[in-house]
Amino acid sequence: MIPLPRIAFVASLLLIIVNLPLAAQTIDVDITPAHATNRFAPDETLGAGIDRIATKAIDPLLTPAAVAKTLSSGWQTVSYRQNTELLVEAWHWNPEGTWSDSRGQGYFTGSIDLARPIHYSYGYVLPHRGFTRNDGTGNAGYSRLTDGDETTYWKSNPYLTKHFTGEPDSAHPQWVILDLSQPQKIDTIRIAWGASFATRYVVQYFTGDDPIKVATHGVWQSFPLGEITTSKGDVDTIRLSSEAIPARFVRIWMTESSNTCDLRLGGADLRNCVGYAIKELYLGTTTADGKLHDLLRHTPDQEQTTTYCSSVDPWHTPADLITTRQAQLGFDTFYSSGITRGLPAMIPIALIYGTPEDAVAEISYLKKRNYPISYVEMGEESDGQYMLPEDYAALYVQFADALHRLDPALKLGGPSFQGVNKDIEVWPDAAGQSSWVRRFVNYLDAHHHLGELSFFSFEHYPYEPCKLTWASLYDEPELVTHIMQTWRQDGLPSGMPLFITESNLASGASETYLDIFSGLWLADYVGSFLTAGGNGLYYFHYLPLPMEHGCNDSPGSFGMFTVDNNYQIEQPLAQYFVAKMINTEWVQPGGATHQVFPAKADVDDGAGHALVTAYALERPDGQISLLVVNRDQEAAHQMRIRFRDDASKKDSYLEGEVRKITFGRDQYHWHPARTVFLAHAEHNYDATVQTEKDGHADPDGPPVSSKLSGAKDTLYELPAASVTVFRGHTSK
Repeated sequence: MIPLPRIAFVASLLLIIVNLPLAAQTIDVDITPAHATNRFAPDETLGAGIDRIATKAIDPLLTPAAVAKTLSSGWQTVSYRQNTELLVEAWHWNPEGTWSDSRGQGYFTGSIDLARPIHYSYGYVLPHRGFTRNDGTGNAGYSRLTDGDETTYWKSNPYLTKHFTGEPDSAHPQWVILDLSQPQKIDTIRIAWGASFATRYVVQYFTGDDPIKVATHGVWQSFPLGEITTSKGDVDTIRLSSEAIPARFVRIWMTESSNTCDLRLGGADLRNCVGYAIKELYLGTTTADGKLHDLLRHTPDQEQTTTYCSSVDPWHTPADLITTRQAQLGFDTFYSSGITRGLPAMIPIALIYGTPEDAVAEISYLKKRNYPISYVEMGEESDGQYMLPEDYAALYVQFADALHRLDPALKLGGPSFQGVNKDIEVWPDAAGQSSWVRRFVNYLDAHHHLGELSFFSFEHYPYEPCKLTWASLYDEPELVTHIMQTWRQDGLPSGMPLFITESNLASGASETYLDIFSGLWLADYVGSFLTAGGNGLYYFHYLPLPMEHGCNDSPGSFGMFTVDNNYQIEQPLAQYFVAKMINTEWVQPGGATHQVFPAKADVDDGAGHALVTAYALERPDGQISLLVVNRDQEAAHQMRIRFRDDASKKDSYLEGEVRKITFGRDQYHWHPARTVFLAHAEHNYDATVQTEKDGHADPDGPPVSSKLSGAKDTLYELPAASVTVFRGHTSK
């Protein structure tokens, strides 16, 4: 038995050991001039995006006082997001304009008349829609292919036909897909064609799990009797196989059009005479008496049998303006509000559901107003609309030609991919190539238009909504670095600028957006993007937004502030404070060039996860500036900072006065909202989870500033779960 005094001694010794500070570790920064990974100017590189919002919110959020608070976050250039294409809508960037049909319908071109400033602009739903749902907006709208009404129909985009592309229709096959939710036995399909029908097509089934989500995990197999070469239109009832074949996904692949004019829409417009139109689809089995037993559900809502399509005709009417409750900022409001700081802005054009004529009119209007444009982004999230790369590229060529006839100096780019972390794969082409980006680049190159791609754009929402843990923070530097490497490996030309034109934690908001977690992520994202050679990023959403139902019905917001029901700004959130640190402390605001150098800390969690990350700049004022993230949510860390220069073979250190700015849990803590669950909603369409008391931050900033004396042996304290900027000069 150990004597009691000895037990007490051992316990005291253990207590002392446990409470001893950890041995200091090191952040190494490689400042060898040849090893700089990037050069950038903040006013061109660090921006934010503005999307479609509630119409009644626009004026309150653009008052001088509200704009001043927003601008205080330090974000510089602005990306104007074009939200309407996600909803399969035609964008009327100018409410005033002309219709292609004298009856006041058809294809709309906005007016370039400057008489009336544009305050709001709206989206018009497309009546020839073939999507039940898509990746852009989830469950909004419905398809005309299974809506139970043969007076409505899906029609493909006329700009993908040989009359506009100069290529045979078979170079741009158009398709529709039926999703039966689970495998069903099938031997017959009935197609009620519209005016312009497919004279050649093939009916196929997918051998894998899901051709939309995992396009390369399976192949499209033609039904034994599914190839049609001499269709006469009207109604085709086709026995696909002598015996029923189990299938979940069925595709109609169309390669030759009848080019029959729809006289109801006006035969004088070629766009009403090309492509493919289907009124309704029926699919099932045929019994011995010749009766087709249809498996599809025909209803004009989200409960219909789900369909997808290759493209949609942007033809529409004034009646297709369903709501004005949400609006894009009118261009005159956008540019005159002060939110752009007077800097050139990235401007979108509607390409997927637009026309070249309207795109030219939009840019013409902006040029007549002398509004500065940095870049023109062509379309919105083509991957979320399930477009094949050759189709997007064919539209890109036509729109680029039209816009460059207006102004050869315009910098055009796209395709504004959704926020994905891996390569986008599509059904393999004849050569077996499945990379979307590689096929897009190959098409532009083969058509001598690769030079008209001035930048490549994509969005960054790295995490899956509702599945965020603290460990998710460890993934970010690799996620953004990897996806940029992927695009390069897919064949983007060396040196082509890479822009992230919209970004935040995940595609669905939650209270994680409001916690300190979101600030730490933002610092890692910005730092790793610039270190990896990125050319421009845009935080989303620049203007404050109200709380919305997010993951697991928790309230969340994409914005940097909370607002009340009258859209008055109430409280800054974690990402506001970190954004301000990045934009006004880490970088030197303005247009002067910064150099980025690689930095690495030697502290991890024992499982290979870096607990401390660091991002180093040489600023135009000669200071070395480090953005340091302590992702350890429990412990502070003491670090030395060492600078290595392979050219001079000397190490150096911060010397003299060092400025330290820290933001962590001691400065900010989010207190969640109080919510209750109701078994059934009290009012029509209410959520069953109701917020009884809003969440709030207490304390709610600001970051803490201090001054240190730098030297070789200086230890720099990193509080737990914090972002810190260290700034000073190095020893010579």
